Amino acid sequence: MKKIQMVDLKSQYEGIKEEVNKSLQEILESSAFINGPQVHAFQASLEQYLGVKHVIPCANGTDALQIAMMGLGLKPGDEVITADFTFAATVEVIGLLQLTPVLVDVDADTFNISIDALKKAITPKTKAIVPVHLFGQVANMEEIMKVAKEHNLYVIEDNAQGIGATYTYTDGSKAKTGTIGHVGATSFFPSKNLGCYGDGGAIFTNDDELAHILRGIVNHGMYERYHHDVIGVNSRLDSMQAAVLNAKLPRLDMYNAARRNAAKQYSTALANHPNVVTPKIEGDEYSHVFHQYTLRIVGADRNALMAHLQAKGIPCAIYYPIPLHSQKAYLDVRYKEEDFTVTNQLVQEVLSLPMHSELDEEQIQFITDEIKAFLG
Repeated sequence: MKKIQMVDLKSQYEGIKEEVNKSLQEILESSAFINGPQVHAFQASLEQYLGVKHVIPCANGTDALQIAMMGLGLKPGDEVITADFTFAATVEVIGLLQLTPVLVDVDADTFNISIDALKKAITPKTKAIVPVHLFGQVANMEEIMKVAKEHNLYVIEDNAQGIGATYTYTDGSKAKTGTIGHVGATSFFPSKNLGCYGDGGAIFTNDDELAHILRGIVNHGMYERYHHDVIGVNSRLDSMQAAVLNAKLPRLDMYNAARRNAAKQYSTALANHPNVVTPKIEGDEYSHVFHQYTLRIVGADRNALMAHLQAKGIPCAIYYPIPLHSQKAYLDVRYKEEDFTVTNQLVQEVLSLPMHSELDEEQIQFITDEIKAFLG
């Protein structure tokens, strides 16, 4: 059995090595390192894949979220509601723009923002909602958009972990994650389902006017060189990263299918174990792309299990060990522990297993056998 990796980027690279190396060599020879043909090709291909009018590439996923909020014209003091159980980047950009983050609890089954908690958190100062498609499971976008419409709020999708997932509405219509809200943001960090070999990100929207604003913001506020029409930042996807993404995008559905297959094998092997809650898929199989495969360990010592697995050469991780409302940077007297009962429980129970497109049956069997052997 080959060594188990939390994310096996090297093996994935072997499958695209010739194509990637050829593209990188072309960039080196042309010296078109910024906004080269590869960037424009990737933008067009991603627009077609997502079925969205506008993709605006940028330097990373955190920038994508920040630029999306800047483009919407949110002002200091405006309240932005998001999930307490997620990576800090989601709330970080809210603070950087001097907006007011409002953290709310999540759903125990999906780990995504609780609709009930969302509704309770809305005030006259609320201007936007940031749902996170956590671990690759689509959030309840139909309900979120209904709430947003009722209260005249913007919806900014944090799609860093969900690219390629499909949301199915109650009428049967479908849409890719990141294209449902007013604007979506994603990351191409190497470990993502669609990852480059450095930092990268993108913003999505069907709003022509907003897209125009965003394109200026990412490039120092310029639409014409040295003419700064809006306050901007320096956030561009470089050509080499775009070359890698051009090789991977046509394979994204295949990569996601491999992840779903691995998740199915995990869940089948661990089904009905009294100490293990396997991930619930809310919607059809395409609603989850398993950026992470995250268990809940109940009635057993999660940390001891983690140590056991690591001792056996099985990497695993806790995403996320500390709720955002408990982080020093985001402490707020408004928050009460009883408002975060699910998040506070999850941080004590969650454990993420190796998940990537190169996992094989032998590895999954070994991992699940060791979990069951430890738990009994």
